[in-house]
Amino acid sequence: MFLESYYAEQNGEFSFTREQASHFAKKIAGDFNPIHDEDNKRFCVPGDLLFSVVLAKAGISEKMRFEFAGMISDNMSLKAAHSCFNDFAVVDNNGKEYLHVTREGSITTNPALIEQVTKSYVQFSGMNFPHIMVPLMQSKEIMINPIRPLVIYESMEIDFTRLDLTAPTVELTKSEIDVDGKRGSVTLHFSFLENGEVVGTGRKRMLLSGLKPYCQDDIDDLVSRFNQRKIDFSAKQAA
Repeated sequence: MFLESYYAEQNGEFSFTREQASHFAKKIAGDFNPIHDEDNKRFCVPGDLLFSVVLAKAGISEKMRFEFAGMISDNMSLKAAHSCFNDFAVVDNNGKEYLHVTREGSITTNPALIEQVTKSYVQFSGMNFPHIMVPLMQSKEIMINPIRPLVIYESMEIDFTRLDLTAPTVELTKSEIDVDGKRGSVTLHFSFLENGEVVGTGRKRMLLSGLKPYCQDDIDDLVSRFNQRKIDFSAKQAA
């Protein structure tokens, strides 16, 4: 499976190196957030990578909710802790929780479908900035700190009407932003489509902090740096 090169597993525990997590963010999700750079002092593993590994191991249920509870660093040993079959958490060796998962309904462990759903979702998720975030911030005349941008993955839900699928894709249906002083949240609503039919829906919620008044010049510079990072990474991979 394509995820095998993006995490390591031993004795029922899994972990991520900086290189694995950074390459997943950039190559699979198209996410060039500096916090996922290998040399960043504030480095953390992308939430979408943790989500992807959970799907690969637990399968896809008709209804699932993922609640993110902490930032994961490199080489941290993680494992699943079950309170019951449909309610489990991803924890470290001290029992600290980083992700809580609840699910219900039928389950599929079809590896081809799991890979398709994973890739479709994380590629959609990686488009948050600048395509979705910038227009939302502009609508409220606020912006994230361009020097230390911080957007935290809070939760995600998926709800499939059926699981006898082959190649579902993800499409944004609605985006919302709520602001309270220097803090805010962004909610993305999306659908899973197969052959033009809506076969599922989902919702992703992110938290924003350190908000400041909107400045087009700062946004233009932030987007320019983001695009340059993509160009530099591609050039490095091609060398």
